[in-house]
Amino acid sequence: MTTLFLSHGGGPLPLLGDPNHAEMLDCLTLLAREIPRPRAILVISAHWEEVVPCITSAIAPELIYDYYGFPPESYEIRYPAPGSPPLAAQVADALIAAGLPAQLDGQRGLDHGVFVPLKIMYPEADIPVVQLSLVNNLDPELHLRMGEALGALVSDDLLVIGSGFSFHNMRAFFAPASAEISAMNLAFDHWLRETCGESALTAEQRRSRLLHWTQAPHARFCHPREEHLLPLHVCFGLESRACRRALGASILNKQASFFLW
Repeated sequence: MTTLFLSHGGGPLPLLGDPNHAEMLDCLTLLAREIPRPRAILVISAHWEEVVPCITSAIAPELIYDYYGFPPESYEIRYPAPGSPPLAAQVADALIAAGLPAQLDGQRGLDHGVFVPLKIMYPEADIPVVQLSLVNNLDPELHLRMGEALGALVSDDLLVIGSGFSFHNMRAFFAPASAEISAMNLAFDHWLRETCGESALTAEQRRSRLLHWTQAPHARFCHPREEHLLPLHVCFGLESRACRRALGASILNKQASFFLW
């Protein structure tokens, strides 16, 4: 199994030739070359929250254009990847076996946190894709437990992706550049890279840092609401070890990170 946390950028902009996403495209293209081709992909996106963990189980999931005010071509993007009801059932079973509730959803499609990065990484759209929701209480402990439960999905050719954004302050994205904003962004990013990649940390120390992530430098500035960080908690819960690679990219003039296990 391969696990990847990625920063998925702003809406459909990575697919529209936006120059502020060029480094993100380079990172995802590089990662797609390095990762063994998966037989299926499970994505935890920041853009789906439910009362309990929910899993898409449609055979042919449609796309959800969950963004507003973009050019018409943004709503004509296609990514006709098949779903995988068997994988969806396995994910639900793994969560339930770990004492967590889970529900299958045969109607929901794939949001842009799924289809935007996958269209860059696997443009042929020929790999089955299943999406797992966040839980809307945004409890870091619960999302770590969700990842730990996914450890029961023993597979050498499954790719699990946490699709979020290591920095997600919407006001800061559109504010004039300043040394103060840059320093806060970089301080939190350094903490995140240390948490995920520093070999001297134990699994327990990493878990504690993510559990208490609000104590990190400028945490609430970088994440006024944590839905774009929690896919990382699921990824770490699954892996419980240092990532083997960390990559950085400037996205919308902010430093963002990607972590590969």
